[in-house]
Amino acid sequence: MTDQPNIRVLLVDDEETLLEYLSKRLLKLGFTVKATFSGEQAIEVAKEEHYDVAVVDLKMPGIDGVETQKRLRQIQPFLQCIVLTGHGSIESALESGQEDAFQYLLKPVDHDDLVAAIREAHKKKTEVQDAKFREQLDQIHKSGLGAHGMRKAIADLRKIYGLE
Repeated sequence: MTDQPNIRVLLVDDEETLLEYLSKRLLKLGFTVKATFSGEQAIEVAKEEHYDVAVVDLKMPGIDGVETQKRLRQIQPFLQCIVLTGHGSIESALESGQEDAFQYLLKPVDHDDLVAAIREAHKKKTEVQDAKFREQLDQIHKSGLGAHGMRKAIADLRKIYGLE
């Protein structure tokens, strides 16, 4: 039995062995996991399904972790990204302009540290999303929309938050 809600995790790394290892460990803890081998693949997957947390490698061929994180957040604004870096230090990752990451972890990543970071990132995502949802509901309520307008506004909210 798991002690956390169903947390949807998107793993993005070009190292197949690492992805397989992380996926198996996270699945055993009750997380829902989707593994992708490139930034491009992660972006396509994120257009189809909502995730709570993305664990993104900083250095990958094609679209790197910096650009992947940026594009994922454009598709899913509340998605929290944990960046894994095995190249250089966390300070150099921060200097690359990626202050938007929820957290940076060095490779090889400690499994317990990663799990704790995923749980913390999920909590932050939930808090931010809930606050925005309430704000948008208040705006809809104050706007005086008719029944048809209300149904459309609620349908839009459901789509934005992946509730449909």
